[in-house]
Amino acid sequence: MAKELDLHAYGVRTDLAIESDEKKSLINHGVELEEKNENGIKITKMTIKQDAAVKMNKKPGAYLTFEAKALRTGDTEIEEKTEKLFAKYFAQFLKDLNIPEDAECLVVGLGNWKVTPDSLGPSVVGNILVTKHLFHLQPESVQKGYRPVSAITPGVMGLTGIETSDIILGVIDRLKPDFLIAIDALASRSIERVNTTIQVSDSGIHPGSGIGNNRKELSRNTLGIPVIAVGVPTVVDAVTITSDVLDLLLRHLEREMSGTEPSRALVPSWLPFGEKVDYAKLALPSKEKRAAFLGLVGTLNEDEKAQLIQEALGASGTQLMVTPKEVDFFIEKMGNVLAGGLNAALHRRVNQENVGHFTH
Repeated sequence: MAKELDLHAYGVRTDLAIESDEKKSLINHGVELEEKNENGIKITKMTIKQDAAVKMNKKPGAYLTFEAKALRTGDTEIEEKTEKLFAKYFAQFLKDLNIPEDAECLVVGLGNWKVTPDSLGPSVVGNILVTKHLFHLQPESVQKGYRPVSAITPGVMGLTGIETSDIILGVIDRLKPDFLIAIDALASRSIERVNTTIQVSDSGIHPGSGIGNNRKELSRNTLGIPVIAVGVPTVVDAVTITSDVLDLLLRHLEREMSGTEPSRALVPSWLPFGEKVDYAKLALPSKEKRAAFLGLVGTLNEDEKAQLIQEALGASGTQLMVTPKEVDFFIEKMGNVLAGGLNAALHRRVNQENVGHFTH
C-alpha cells in the first residue's frame, strides 16, 4: 500500500474478548480459557492478565461470554434458558469478586434511548427490580433475600451536555453503593454474534467505544468501587461485513471453479447466496487464484484489505455501523433477558411468582 498501515485505525472493531485473534496463542501465556456448552448455549470464561492484555488490546480482567444463536429466532424457550444460565453464572461472578449478598448495587443503563441499537441499557433498567427506596422508607416490609438496588439512565453527552462518568460519580458520591453494574450496547466483528451474545466483565467499560466515540472510562480505578460491565453486541462495522463478504465471494468462486463440496449446514441468513452452504468451512483460494478472481484486491492481506475498505467507505467522511432491521425486536427481547437474569442474580428471593419466569 502507498502509506504505512495504522492497525489501530484500520483494525477490526470489536468489544468482545472472545473475538481476539490472539487468545488461542496466548493460552497459558497470560490467558486462561474455559469453554463449555449448557442447554445449547456456549459459555466461555476467559481471564486476561496484564501481559496478554496489551497484545489482545483488551483490559486485564475476567470475561464471561454467553453465545446463543437461537435467540435470533425469538423462541421463548431459549430466552428462558439463557436468562436462567445468565442469572446462575452472574451470581457466581459476584461471589468470585467477593461481593456479599447484601451489598448495595447501582445499575447504570448506558446509551441513547432515542437510537434503537444504542438503547439496550435504558431497556434493561426499565425492567430492573429497584429496592433501595424500600430499605429507607419501609425497612420493616423488606423480606430477607433482597438487596438495596438503585438504577439510573444517565443518557449520552449529546443529549445532556454532561460527561456520563461525571453524572455517575455524582450519584455514587450521594448514594454510596458498594458496586456498580454498567449495561451498554457493544460492537462485534461478526454479524452472527449480533443480538445473540452476552459479555460480562470486571474490567470496566468505555461508553460509546463500540462506535468509536470513547467517553471517560468507568472502572474501579475511576469510580472507586467494583464495576461489572454487561453488554450485548448490536452493531457491526461495515468494514467487517464488506471484508467477510469478499472472503465468502472468493470461497464461492473457488467452489464453482473446482467443484468442491463443502459440508452442508445451517448458515447465516445474510449470506449473499441462496444455497445453504457452509462457506466458512472452505479454505480461501491460493493467492494466485484470488488475484485471478478479484485482481489486486484478492491479494491483499487482512490489514491491507481493512484499510482499503475503510478508505473507500469513509470517502464521504462517514463511518458506517450496521445493525439488523429487526433491531427493535432484539433490543426488547435482550433487555428482558438481561433484566430477568440480573433480578434473579441480585435478589435471592426472586422466583417465578414475583418476577418473570426465573425459578431457583
